[in-house]
Amino acid sequence: MNNSLVTDLFFDLDHTLWDFERNSKLTFQKIFSELKINIPLEHFIKNYKPINLSMWKKYRKNIISQEELRYVRLKKTFESLNKTIEPNIINNISKLYIDYLSSYPHLFPGTINVLNELSDKYNLHIITNGFKNIQYKKLESSGIVKFFKNVFTSEDFGYKKPHPLIFKKALEITDTSPSSAIMIGDSLEVDILGSMQQGMQAIHFNSNKDPLHNHCIIIDNIDEILNFI
Repeated sequence: MNNSLVTDLFFDLDHTLWDFERNSKLTFQKIFSELKINIPLEHFIKNYKPINLSMWKKYRKNIISQEELRYVRLKKTFESLNKTIEPNIINNISKLYIDYLSSYPHLFPGTINVLNELSDKYNLHIITNGFKNIQYKKLESSGIVKFFKNVFTSEDFGYKKPHPLIFKKALEITDTSPSSAIMIGDSLEVDILGSMQQGMQAIHFNSNKDPLHNHCIIIDNIDEILNFI
């Protein structure tokens, strides 16, 4: 990795800095308790994760809307567990999930230390496909919003990663050349290959334990970034 020209670092948020799986589980735990939903949480989460991932892929490709994403991922999960849940209850769970999720502040271990060190040397930014209002709340509740000069969301630009224009626009707004930028994210397809195709360098935080590859540096813990930047 060539660091001599690097001035700006672009981070994904969910699964990269903000511990989505932990915070999501706590959110469902609270909702199931409040609504007295008698389904083992571990069983629900096990089925929900791949369904949610599949639905997000459709959302990134503009096959489904935000509203469909939020409702159908829950409906399909309950169906996979052979549970019949009324549509009004699913809608209520969906609303509560969005309301509660961003209030949980858990980050991956070492995140604050990494951002403290890097913010002294580089300009830090966020590029996220997450819903704009929720992503800002996550940054605020976790106490890391202060580290970032810009927070770019797919809603701001009208394009979702890995679309080339979301990276190009972020580089234009920050007046950063691709050779001076590094993208750090958890998704090989969305964060890593998407940014590298625009000439950026990349670091893959493999928080999802995906198969290894040789496209760029891979790290297993967020604080390993400091070994390379």
